[in-house]
Order: sequence, then C-alpha cells, then structure tokens
Amino acid sequence: MPAMYTVRPLHSAEVLAEHLPTCMYRLPNLHRAPSAAAAQEEADPSLQALESRQEEILKRLYELKSAVDGLSKMIQTPDADFDVTNVIQTDEFSPLTANGADLDLMLGKDYGALKDVVINANPSHPPLSLLVLHSLLCERYKVLSAVHTHSSVKSVPENLLKCFGEQTKKQPRHEYQLGFTLIWKDVPKPQMKFSIQTMCPIEGEGNIARFLFSLLGQKCSAVTSTLVDSWVDTALFQLREGSTKERAAVLRSMNAALGRGPWLVGSELSVADVVAWCALRQTGTANAAPANVQKWMKSCENLAPFSSVMKLLK
Repeated sequence: MPAMYTVRPLHSAEVLAEHLPTCMYRLPNLHRAPSAAAAQEEADPSLQALESRQEEILKRLYELKSAVDGLSKMIQTPDADFDVTNVIQTDEFSPLTANGADLDLMLGKDYGALKDVVINANPSHPPLSLLVLHSLLCERYKVLSAVHTHSSVKSVPENLLKCFGEQTKKQPRHEYQLGFTLIWKDVPKPQMKFSIQTMCPIEGEGNIARFLFSLLGQKCSAVTSTLVDSWVDTALFQLREGSTKERAAVLRSMNAALGRGPWLVGSELSVADVVAWCALRQTGTANAAPANVQKWMKSCENLAPFSSVMKLLK
C-alpha cells in the first residue's frame, strides 16, 4: 500500500550539520593516533622525574618492610629475651676527654657569640642532676655561670641562689666557651634552651640531663645508649615518683646491675648514674639501699661534682 505522505529523514548528515550549535567547543578524537603535542607531553622531563621519584619511594618502602619483617621474626625467637647488659664490653664507652666535645659541632658555630644554655627550674623541685652536670661541664670548659630569680617566684632558699658557688672575678664574656644560666621560675617542669631565638624548649629533667651529658664528649654504642636511657627514665618515673613497691623493685634491679660492674651501664660514669643518684638522694631512700647500691653511691660522692651537690641537701 503506498505511503500517505513522505517524511524528511532526520538522520541526514546535512540536517545534523545544519542544527549543530556553534557555541560548544570541540574535543579531540580519542580514536586517532596520538598527536605530536601528546607525544611531547608524555616525554615531559618533570613527569619522568616524578615517576622516578615514585619508584624510588616504593623501593625504599619495600626495603623498610623487609627490614621490619626481619626484626619481627628475630623478636619471636627465644633468644630475644637475653639480658643485653651481658654484652656490654669495657670499650662500649669512649672515655671522657679532657677537652670535651666540639661545642661548635654540637651547638652550631656562631662567630662572636657565646653559646648560652638557659634553664628554667622550679625551686620547690630543684633538678639536682642538672647541678651535677654543671659541675662536670665546668671541669672541661670555661663556663660562665649565673643564677637568677624570676618574678613568678616569691622567695628562693639561699643555698639555691648560690648553687653554682661564689662567682668572684669574671673574665670578659668572649673568653668563655659556654654560658650556663639557671633561672628559678614557677614552671611545672625544667625547661632548657641553648638557642634563644630559634629553638623550641627542651622539657623534662631527664631530657635536659641527656643533652648536657652529651656535651662532655662521651660516645657509646646504640645498645649502651638504650640502656642508659632506660635507667634515666626508671630513676625519674619509678624511683623518684613511683610507689614504695616500685622503688623497691628498682633498687633490686640496681643492686643486680651494680653487681656486674662499678656503674649502672658499662665501666664508665654515665648520665644514668647522675640521675639515679640524685633521685635516691631526693627520695631519702639512700640509707635503706642494698649493699651494691650503697657502695656505688659512695663512689659517686667521692667525685667533686656530686659532693658539691651534697652541700645543698644539708
């Protein structure tokens, strides 16, 4: 049957071209071969550098994962519980040299300026270990010492105002190697800065003690350093601030460690001995300490830096 009428086909290319909008932007044909601009973009050096950096990071992450896996396997072995104090040899510590450490290397070189260590401490809880370390530093450097009182503190005992001894004749400032300023201030915990303009304060007696002792130039292995840090934390948080039961446990551990050598770690005096001795004196438990601990305390007090602090406790 013939059609009643004829309709103009809408799919004609001419009709489509006639009705296409002119306000749209054209997109490149994705099915064509890459243009020269695209090839140039793929060969962009910055992209290649980024890819190389990503590959390097992935490689390092893989190596780190392998190392962690190796450590986890080692920890799970029965030998992981051995007492590391048994492997401390007599040469783990390098002896304290007469000249001490290189202050320019440790504190940064600043021509024409004295390196100042400034410590804020509360007189109600004097950090005795820092006073011992100050005396040790004075044996190896020319130290310009000073004690001040902040306005936040109403009164300071006379012995704390003279904790650095009588400062009689002073040399010109530039002739000293190190400045050590103690400010009695109402602070919750000791704070220290050695670069007033740029440095965030180091807080806590243990952290400051570690830093000051490092200026003496003594170096040790990673295992020995870990043991020293452990004893410092134990002395501050369990021996000085812990319960009676915790203190008794620490004294037993100290007695066992001192049965193997003259000092808590190795054959040389360390910051662990300084902090532990001060903690015992501050808690008043020295007289009840075991035999090895009593002998060790006498060895400490035979040294001039400890004996000078003993005067403050009387």
